[in-house]
Formats: sequence, C-alpha cells, structure tokens
Amino acid sequence: MHFTLRQLEVFVAVAQQESVSHAARALSLSQSATSTALAELERQFDCQLLDRIGKRLRLNALGFQLLPKAVALLDRAEEIEELLHGQRGIGSLDVGATLTIGNYLATLLISDFMQRHPGSRVRLQVRNTQAIIDRVRHHELDLGLIEGRCEEEDVITQPWVEDELVVFCSPRHALAGGGPVELDRLLREAWIMREQGSGTRLTLEQAARHRRGRFNILLELEHTEGIKRAVESGLGIGCVSRLALRDAFRRGSLIPIPTPELDLSRQFAFIWHRHKYLATGMREFLRLCRQMTEGAQRSDEIDLPTVP
Repeated sequence: MHFTLRQLEVFVAVAQQESVSHAARALSLSQSATSTALAELERQFDCQLLDRIGKRLRLNALGFQLLPKAVALLDRAEEIEELLHGQRGIGSLDVGATLTIGNYLATLLISDFMQRHPGSRVRLQVRNTQAIIDRVRHHELDLGLIEGRCEEEDVITQPWVEDELVVFCSPRHALAGGGPVELDRLLREAWIMREQGSGTRLTLEQAARHRRGRFNILLELEHTEGIKRAVESGLGIGCVSRLALRDAFRRGSLIPIPTPELDLSRQFAFIWHRHKYLATGMREFLRLCRQMTEGAQRSDEIDLPTVP
C-alpha cells in the first residue's frame, strides 16, 4: 500500500477539526509533522482532499468519500492492535449522550462496560440532541444516545426505549395537586425551558403545535437539574423526562401536572453514521444498553439506584 495508517489518522483529524494546528494538538504531533503527513498523502496520489476556505480546511467531494472509509479502516486497525496486545478487541469508544440519558443512564452503562472490559477506554460527551447528531455526522462520535428525532440521511437510527415528558411544578405552586390543566392555562404560566436544539424542547413544542399561543418562557437552561432547582424555588413550571423526576416525585419536592391535551411520549434511540464500522466495542456497548432496559416499557421503569 502507498499510504500509512498515520497518514489516514492525520487526514481524519484535520477533517474533523478543520484545522492543521487543532488536529496536531488532538494527535499530540507537531504542526509541521501533521502538515507533512497530509501533504504526503495528497502528493502520493496526486489529489486534493481538502479546500481552504478562510482559515478553515473543508473536505471536498473526494475527501467526503474518503472520510468514512478512513474512519472504518482506523477502527479495524485499532481492533487488530488490541488483539495483538492480548486484549479482547474492545478498544476505545467515543459516546455522545443527550442530557437526560447522559445524566441518568450513560454513566452507569459506561461503568458496567469498563468493569466487564478493564482494558477499554470510553469517552463521553453530553450535549443536546442536535449537537450529538452533528458530531455523529462528522465522525467525531462512534455512537450517539439521543432523546430527540434524527432525520439525517447519513445517520442510522435504532429505537431503544420509550420515554415520557412530564409538566411539573413546586408543591407551593397554584397548579399543584389540582386536576388536569388545559393548554391555554399552561401557556400563560411562566416556563423554565430547555434551550433550542434540545430534544425535550422539540417534543414539548411539537405537542403544543396545534395551538397558536406561545409558551411564556421566563428562563432557558441547558441542564435538567438546573430546571428542577428553578422550579423547586417557585420561579415557574417546567417539562422534562419522567425519568429525571422520579426521585423528586417520590420525595414530594416536585409535583406532576396532568396535561391530557399534550402527547409527551417520545423514544430514546441509538444513532451512528451510515458508513460506520461497528467494531466489537460498539456492538458490546449496544448490547449492554439493551440489557439495561430489558423488561422496561418506559425509561422511568428502568431499575436504577435510588437517590436519597
């Protein structure tokens, strides 16, 4: 072969970082070594893989074709290296999870995974749904665990477990302990809401799309726990996964608000790039995810440690 794995590794890093200097830092190489490796790959095949646009390097048509194949080859090479080192071919895994999954499920899954495979390495990124989808599309993540929709052609989506959002308030709120609340009344309340791009925000807005009124958003927060604390303090009402509220409902520090006009059901899902090679580590992690939710009809029925 007229190329090396190091050249492919450099190409992938530059494609993901859109910068030679950033790629060099990610690979712990000098900038000159990184630039030389990329230039040598292009020179050997008399081709150009990236175009310079301003200060950024962007993949051209040939680069887009090469990227998924290079990522898959590097994944297989890592498996081979692990096997030669006497490991079971698990290697490293880059997982992205949306906030509900990341805070309540992913860390337990990763702990189980690493206990079963002590030589494995797992890196977790917790972002909103759109950010996880974007990173999977750009091969920056091996696997995404999301709680929102994904309609990207380049991304495979597999359903995992059902989830349900719940509108909730403080026990001292005027809506606490009452009967079902109409949507018109809900829209007038002050809301503590997730940010744009969040799967939770999208599900709630889709459920209310048949009404012309808009939510009265007092505050936007990126973290579920922050929303819960703000609602507990009496700032307004919120809407997050029932999974995230299970212990608070049990303690009575937060109260569910019945909302029969809103369909707040959704699906947790796995996503990965259509051209992604499913290495042993990915397959094993997916198996553990499905094992964790086996027998649960909905996410809040998953057997998890109780928070006092």
